[in-house]
Amino acid sequence: MGAVLCVDVGSTFTKALLVGDDGEVLGRASHPTTVATDVMDGVDAVRAELGVPRDPEQTVLCSSAGGGLRLAVVGYEREVTAEAAFRVGLSAGARVVHVASGPMTGADVTALRAARPDLVLLVGGTDGGNADVLLHNARRLARGRVAAPVVVAGNADAADAAAAELEATGRRFAVTANVLPRIGEVAPDAARAAIREVFLRHVIGGKGLSRGRGFAELVRAATPDAVLGGVEVLAAARGEDVLVVDVGGATTDVYSVLTPQGEDAAIHREVVGTVWHARTVEADLGMRWNAEGVVEAAERERLPLAAEVVRHAARVSAEPGTVARDAGEWAAEEALARTAVTVALRRHGRPAPGERPRPLADVGLLVGSGGVLRHAPDGVAERVLAAALADHGGGWRVPDRAAVAVDHDYVLFAAGLLAPTDPDRASALVTGLAPKPG
Repeated sequence: MGAVLCVDVGSTFTKALLVGDDGEVLGRASHPTTVATDVMDGVDAVRAELGVPRDPEQTVLCSSAGGGLRLAVVGYEREVTAEAAFRVGLSAGARVVHVASGPMTGADVTALRAARPDLVLLVGGTDGGNADVLLHNARRLARGRVAAPVVVAGNADAADAAAAELEATGRRFAVTANVLPRIGEVAPDAARAAIREVFLRHVIGGKGLSRGRGFAELVRAATPDAVLGGVEVLAAARGEDVLVVDVGGATTDVYSVLTPQGEDAAIHREVVGTVWHARTVEADLGMRWNAEGVVEAAERERLPLAAEVVRHAARVSAEPGTVARDAGEWAAEEALARTAVTVALRRHGRPAPGERPRPLADVGLLVGSGGVLRHAPDGVAERVLAAALADHGGGWRVPDRAAVAVDHDYVLFAAGLLAPTDPDRASALVTGLAPKPG
């Protein structure tokens, strides 16, 4: 079949991995993302660096350029169906920019439009339950000049009627299975697939990132969705629960792929339920644009930071292009990264009101990702991750016996891109990330 070029067109950098037939990494390249001209300029640059010809048959892309996928959620109750849809949206690689609940008013529609979503996830009611709010909100969206396409994932008994409301005014829409078919059961897979399809069909081409150079045809997923797919491949290959923390310049994302055990597999205790393949995004925790958010979070979580670390956070927040160059700056970077990882994992594992903590105690592997961990001096990433595994102050049981790995080659996004069409290659690729003992 030949080597495949996997490319992540990020908001700042375009990163590429050339993957051989047996899942071996044949080459890596990176180039600033060329949003100011045409994102395909950056894609061509990494192709040239790797000596790869322009072959659309052997190239797959994911993208978070242009702000990634901006999602608005419209639900029945904020604590139930809207919360379920919020969680599903995150797991689908979206940035949730607006949440509305209950029967929408004209002012609610105006607020939704002001959030500039790329896509609206419309939910409401369990199957066979209340249909009035779902139909009311479908009618509001249909008549309210909401340009974004709508994914209907609510009460199955009312879904066709909701679709008819949208169709009557020429709205773009897709209908899929209910994200909350029963109280306590979140069913994310169908909605996640529908969001991906609408993202590829309607959103990527509409962002004006490229003109006539095949970009939209090459993109297979939003970057976070591809990464979660890679984490799923890794968990399956290892046969155990996996936790990944990705420390970026603006956010820190946490992914977990868990298999419910014992009574968790049969009993749904919470009103919303658990998403076992989950992603959370901490938009106030970043190594550059939101470095001062890390300092504020440290204060709230009672994680002390030295004065020089606080000064470093203010400096890099004001100058996001700053690169650590000496031992003192790297010590401050390590402290910021340790805090961002610890707080993000606390939030990922910590229970919402009325719920139990996410069951992460039996996670077998913790993987660190993000530039600060991939490019740090020897030992930094390992110390950052070890500190999180030893953190017992967050209100949840940490996986303190988990193995630790760093995604130095940035293979998880590529595995997620390869998995739907070449699962064997994807599995071989992640096996190199963290070989399982024995």
